[in-house]
Amino acid sequence: MANKSLAKRQKLTIRIEPSQKALKPRNPLVTAARQRVAGPHQKTVSAQRQEQKRLLNKKLTKPEDE
Repeated sequence: MANKSLAKRQKLTIRIEPSQKALKPRNPLVTAARQRVAGPHQKTVSAQRQEQKRLLNKKLTKPEDE
Protein backbone atom coordinates (compact mmCIF):
# COMPACT_ATOMS: atom_id res chain seq x y z
CA MET A 1 0.00 0.00 0.00
CA ALA A 2 2.87 2.35 -0.69
CA ASN A 3 1.03 4.09 -3.56
CA LYS A 4 -1.95 5.35 -1.58
CA SER A 5 -1.44 8.86 -2.92
CA LEU A 6 -2.04 7.67 -6.51
CA ALA A 7 -5.49 6.32 -5.70
CA LYS A 8 -7.27 9.61 -6.37
CA ARG A 9 -5.01 10.84 -9.12
CA GLN A 10 -4.29 9.45 -12.54
CA LYS A 11 -2.62 6.05 -12.35
CA LEU A 12 0.97 5.74 -13.49
CA THR A 13 1.22 4.19 -16.92
CA ILE A 14 4.21 2.98 -18.86
CA ARG A 15 4.25 4.14 -22.45
CA ILE A 16 5.59 1.93 -25.19
CA GLU A 17 6.87 3.22 -28.52
CA PRO A 18 4.62 2.28 -31.46
CA SER A 19 7.51 0.42 -33.09
CA GLN A 20 7.80 -1.84 -30.04
CA LYS A 21 4.20 -3.09 -30.04
CA ALA A 22 3.66 -6.62 -31.25
CA LEU A 23 0.29 -6.50 -33.03
CA LYS A 24 -1.70 -9.50 -34.08
CA PRO A 25 -2.06 -9.84 -37.85
CA ARG A 26 -5.37 -8.52 -39.15
CA ASN A 27 -7.98 -10.86 -40.49
CA PRO A 28 -8.30 -10.13 -44.26
CA LEU A 29 -11.87 -11.46 -44.38
CA VAL A 30 -13.15 -8.93 -41.84
CA THR A 31 -12.02 -5.88 -43.84
CA ALA A 32 -13.67 -7.22 -46.99
CA ALA A 33 -16.93 -7.86 -45.13
CA ARG A 34 -16.97 -4.42 -43.51
CA GLN A 35 -16.36 -2.61 -46.81
CA ARG A 36 -19.14 -4.46 -48.59
CA VAL A 37 -22.36 -2.50 -48.79
CA ALA A 38 -25.26 -4.62 -47.71
CA GLY A 39 -28.78 -3.86 -46.65
CA PRO A 40 -32.39 -4.89 -46.99
CA HIS A 41 -33.52 -5.41 -50.57
CA GLN A 42 -37.17 -4.80 -49.91
CA LYS A 43 -39.27 -3.30 -47.14
CA THR A 44 -40.92 -5.73 -44.79
CA VAL A 45 -44.65 -6.34 -44.99
CA SER A 46 -45.29 -4.42 -41.78
CA ALA A 47 -43.24 -1.45 -43.02
CA GLN A 48 -45.25 -1.39 -46.27
CA ARG A 49 -48.52 -1.56 -44.32
CA GLN A 50 -47.45 1.28 -42.02
CA GLU A 51 -46.44 3.42 -44.99
CA GLN A 52 -49.80 2.83 -46.69
CA LYS A 53 -51.57 3.76 -43.46
CA ARG A 54 -49.56 6.99 -43.19
CA LEU A 55 -50.32 7.91 -46.80
CA LEU A 56 -54.02 7.23 -46.29
CA ASN A 57 -54.13 9.39 -43.15
CA LYS A 58 -52.25 12.14 -44.99
CA LYS A 59 -54.81 12.09 -47.84
CA LEU A 60 -57.75 12.05 -45.43
CA THR A 61 -56.47 14.99 -43.34
CA LYS A 62 -55.40 17.01 -46.38
CA PRO A 63 -57.52 20.11 -47.04
CA GLU A 64 -59.95 19.74 -49.96
CA ASP A 65 -58.98 23.15 -51.48
CA GLU A 66 -56.12 21.68 -53.49
